[in-house]
Amino acid sequence: MSTSKTFTIAIGSDHAGFRYKEAIKAMLFAEGHTVRDFGTHSDASCDYPDFIRPVAQAVARGEYERGIVLGGSGNGEAIVANRVPGVRCGLCWNEQVAIWNRSHNDANCLSLGERTVSEEEALKIVRVWLATEFEGGRHIPRVRKIDA
Repeated sequence: MSTSKTFTIAIGSDHAGFRYKEAIKAMLFAEGHTVRDFGTHSDASCDYPDFIRPVAQAVARGEYERGIVLGGSGNGEAIVANRVPGVRCGLCWNEQVAIWNRSHNDANCLSLGERTVSEEEALKIVRVWLATEFEGGRHIPRVRKIDA
């Protein structure tokens, strides 16, 4: 599955998500998306907030339509991203969760754990997450409460 719409995407990871970040970035470029890599740029040990917070801030400022953050589990990365007002980041571990993340929560950030899903599944999750539209309707008041 690939989306016909292209997005501007901020992406970042720590060392534990570096390999998948590189694979996802290559896929995104191949599918015509505009991507900025906020780092890290190797698998050397580092602190994930140093790379995840700038991704979330860029999304919150409207410089990028979507953000993707990665780590070993994706948990800490989602926490950091969600500390930035205006960001709704969900940790997704399969395609169905990615659909709900977008369709119910209008998420503008996706978090993935390299130690929790296969690379093939991570690529599928990214594709379905980008292709899924927000449903609106009954979800709008909930998203407004999240952002309040």
